[in-house]
Amino acid sequence: MQAYAYELMMSKSGILTLKNLPFTAGEMLEIIIIPKPRVKHDEKRYPFWGKPVTYHSPADSVAEADWEALK
Repeated sequence: MQAYAYELMMSKSGILTLKNLPFTAGEMLEIIIIPKPRVKHDEKRYPFWGKPVTYHSPADSVAEADWEALK
């Protein structure tokens, strides 16, 4: 059995309209409606989202003192 997924926004009238479905007239269908959870971003968890990033010395090596081969 092939499954098809569509994401739709509920209208104020409470009517959902599906167009151009790949089924023939008279074919029996089972409809399951699952609400999507609303995504709420926790600003405290990701405090730097949307903030500008500045690189002071982007070409310098990182953690050079941690390399045992250079000691």
